[in-house]
Amino acid sequence: MPSIKVALLGFGTVGEGIYRILNERKEEIKRETGCVIDIVSILVRDKAKERLATPGTRITDDIQEVLSNPDIDFIFEAIVGEEPAYTYLSEAVEKGFHVITANKTMFAKHGPALLKHAKFRRVNFGYEATTAGGVPIIRTVTNLLLTDRVRRIRGVLNGTSNFILTKMRNEGIPFKAALHEAQALGYAEADPTDDISGKDAFRKLMILSALAFGSQPNWQDVPVVGIDRVTIEDVSDASKAKLRYRHVAEILIDEKGLLHGSVGPVLIGPEHPLYGVDGVNNAIIVETDYLGALTLVGPGAGMYPTASAMVGDFLQMIGKHEKVLVTS
Repeated sequence: MPSIKVALLGFGTVGEGIYRILNERKEEIKRETGCVIDIVSILVRDKAKERLATPGTRITDDIQEVLSNPDIDFIFEAIVGEEPAYTYLSEAVEKGFHVITANKTMFAKHGPALLKHAKFRRVNFGYEATTAGGVPIIRTVTNLLLTDRVRRIRGVLNGTSNFILTKMRNEGIPFKAALHEAQALGYAEADPTDDISGKDAFRKLMILSALAFGSQPNWQDVPVVGIDRVTIEDVSDASKAKLRYRHVAEILIDEKGLLHGSVGPVLIGPEHPLYGVDGVNNAIIVETDYLGALTLVGPGAGMYPTASAMVGDFLQMIGKHEKVLVTS
């Protein structure tokens, strides 16, 4: 039975989730694809750090050890930050590896260039996990664009912020208390700035803009407001009026072809499709010429939503390119 060999770049929360899914579903994947998945290398920053046991898999802190291995077919990238991720993936694509990333910080800025490079090198590049955790928005918009035109995308793109706002409303606790609970549950990082400031949602919005419209607005022209300005008094007053705060990211194209984006807290009523989206869930409304408005909802924070999106990209690629991988 043919073997597909993969490497993981990064072994934090998401990297561990990928490892667990690929191992726990090994037999199912074998039956579905006819291939054995073999995780041969994991790149880490500190080899001495205590982590999940990975018998049979080499742990390395040398990226060249991974990129110089001709047996590897796929690279899963789950590193935090723009660099060294961009440098690593540029070299991986150049060497002909198929790549799957969850790195929205890097991909929001360098995604168009990486996708162009991947197309030139005739390799696959998956990035479903960069935008909305377990919500398959990238595949959905990609399929819509075959026959339709997207006019507007808006939604809740950060599960951590949504969790905090939900806690504030449901339990009547202030922002800082809700944030501490999000951190204790692993939904928010020790430094939650990107989540609560709106930067994370903004980057995801730029990724969707590039996909849906083929370009991004000038980043400086997009107002970005975080949820850290929303007080418990604000939330309480809204609840009394049967309104709810949602942290909404929006991008639309006008009749002149100009893009307009924004990120910030918005008050919505019971008739709004985002009204019932609570907890760590993400929700995205895509408006098109022919289909109208389509809403996708799903978990957007935590180990498994992101990892499962990456494995989903991987399984789709195997289905499309299994013969190429086996004979290469």
